[in-house]
Amino acid sequence: MLYRTDKKTGNQLSALGLGCMRFPRNKSETEKLILDAIDGGVNYFDTAYIYPNSEATLGEILAKYNKRKDVYIATKLPLFMGKSAAVYEKIFQEQLRRLQTDYIDYYFMHSITDMAHWQNYLDHGIVAWLNEKRAAGQIKHVGFSYHGTYQEFVKVLDSYDWEFCMIQYNYYDEHYQAGRAGLDAAAAKGIAVMIMEPLLGGALANGLPQRAKDVFHKADASMSPVDWAFHWLWHQPAVTVVLSGMGSSEQLKQNIASASNFTPLADDDFSVYAQVKNIFSESYKIPCTGCNYCLPCPQGINIPGCFSSYNTSYFQGYVRGASLYYTTTGIMKKNPNSPHKCNQCGKCEKHCPQHIPIRQDIKKVAKRFEPLPLKWLLNVVRKVVTK
Repeated sequence: MLYRTDKKTGNQLSALGLGCMRFPRNKSETEKLILDAIDGGVNYFDTAYIYPNSEATLGEILAKYNKRKDVYIATKLPLFMGKSAAVYEKIFQEQLRRLQTDYIDYYFMHSITDMAHWQNYLDHGIVAWLNEKRAAGQIKHVGFSYHGTYQEFVKVLDSYDWEFCMIQYNYYDEHYQAGRAGLDAAAAKGIAVMIMEPLLGGALANGLPQRAKDVFHKADASMSPVDWAFHWLWHQPAVTVVLSGMGSSEQLKQNIASASNFTPLADDDFSVYAQVKNIFSESYKIPCTGCNYCLPCPQGINIPGCFSSYNTSYFQGYVRGASLYYTTTGIMKKNPNSPHKCNQCGKCEKHCPQHIPIRQDIKKVAKRFEPLPLKWLLNVVRKVVTK
C-alpha cells in the first residue's frame, strides 16, 4: 500500500481511502469489505452524518472486531442543519454514539461553497465550539470539504487554522472548482488534501467511450482506466488520500493493487490523458457525478438517473441511453417519473455541489428521450398497458 505523510499531524495515511457513502446492502458483504480493506493496508475511512446508516455501520463493525485504533475515521458536520453550538453538539454526540468511539480523527465542515457560507457559521460561534472539542480530545483534527470556485476556496483556506481539506479533482476536471490551483494553495500551507470524485462518479471508469478505453489500453495494456485515473492523482505529491466508494471486494482488491503497484508517470503518459479527455468531452454532456444531493425531488424525478441516461446515449448509443431512461423513469407506469413533471421549483439546484443548471438540463433530457411525437405515442401505449 502506498502511504502519504500528513505533514500537520505526522500521521501515515493510506493513499487509498474507503469512501463509505454507499456500502453494499448486504451487511455481511459490508463487514468483509471493511475488514479486507484494513487487512490490505487501508487506514482512512470517510463517512458523514447524512450518509444513510453509514456511520452506524462503520462503528458497529470496527467495534465488533476491535479495529477502532487501526484506522483513522473521517466524518462530517452538516452545517446546514443548524447555526448554534447546541445543534453542533447534539449532532456530534450522535456521531460518537453511531461510530462507537469517543473521538473523531478527521472532522470535516461539510460542503462549504464559498466564504459567505462559512462566515455564516463563524458568526454563530462554531470556532469556539470546535476549540472546546479539540481541547477535550474529542476532535483530533479539523478540516473542510469544498464545492465552489477557486477564488472562494482560497478565502476559506485563509480563514481558519485548517489541518486538511477535501476537493473534487480528477484528470478530466483538473481546473474545475478548487482544481489544481486549489490543491497547490493547500499544499503551500502544508495541509493534507483528500480527493473526492477521482472517477467522476464512475464516469472515468465504466463510463468511458470505447475509443478512450482503447487509447489507455494501447498505451499500457496492464492498466485499467481506474488505474490511469488513480495514478494521475498519486503522481502529485500534494494529493494525500484518494477516496474511492468501493462497493465490492473485487473493486477493493483491484484498487489496493493499484495503490500498491503505483509508479510515477512518464512524460509520454500525459499525452495519453489528453487524447482520452478529448474523446470523453465529446460525450460527457452533463457533469453529474451521481452524488444524489439533489434528491429527493418533490416531483419524484430521478435526476441523476436521467442525467446518466442522457450521457450514456452519447457514448454508448441512443438505444442504450433510452433503455436506461425508460427504466429510470418507469415510463410505462401509470404515473411515470418523467422529467416533464419538473415544475421548475429549483430545490435541486440549491443542493447540487456541481452547480449544474438542473432545471435547464432536465428539459434537454426530456426533449431527447420524449420529443413531442414520441411523447404522444408513449402516452397511448401507457394507457393500453396500464388499462
